[in-house]
Amino acid sequence: MLNVKFLNPFIDAAVEVLKVETELEIVRGNLCLEKTALTATDVTVLLTLVGKVQGVVMYGFSNELCLELVSRMMGQKCTEFDNLAQSGIAELGNVITGRATIKLEEAGYKSMISPPTMITGMGVKISTLDFSRIVVPLDTGQGEILIHLALRESPPGNQDKNFVPISVS
Repeated sequence: MLNVKFLNPFIDAAVEVLKVETELEIVRGNLCLEKTALTATDVTVLLTLVGKVQGVVMYGFSNELCLELVSRMMGQKCTEFDNLAQSGIAELGNVITGRATIKLEEAGYKSMISPPTMITGMGVKISTLDFSRIVVPLDTGQGEILIHLALRESPPGNQDKNFVPISVS
């Protein structure tokens, strides 16, 4: 079951990290529920959580927004979504998720995160993501970031088990 109580730590973390790293003002849009195995943005950063909270978080970006965010984080114009830009966006997802897990731990939900996986291209099938997730749009003024959350509290006794890897095709 999807648990909305894990939503605010991710939204708060994203707003905090984006303000510090990019100096952009972030406005949260309306939540929606999505159930599809296909990516809906040019770039998706995917991380899994294990521990007292388990599931998946994804951050979706347009190519243009990726370049703008990386340019702001590096302090110089980035015009190509090369390895450096990809690394910067993956690390942005990692930092936001890391900050959110600190907030979750403060609420009694200790969890660990996987390294980020970057998926490029719209319509890429992620085979194990055919489940409901909350999608929260964040307007940066330069474009929209879509945060996808499919998180739940781990059942007792399962809080230290790992996930089956997610395959992308």
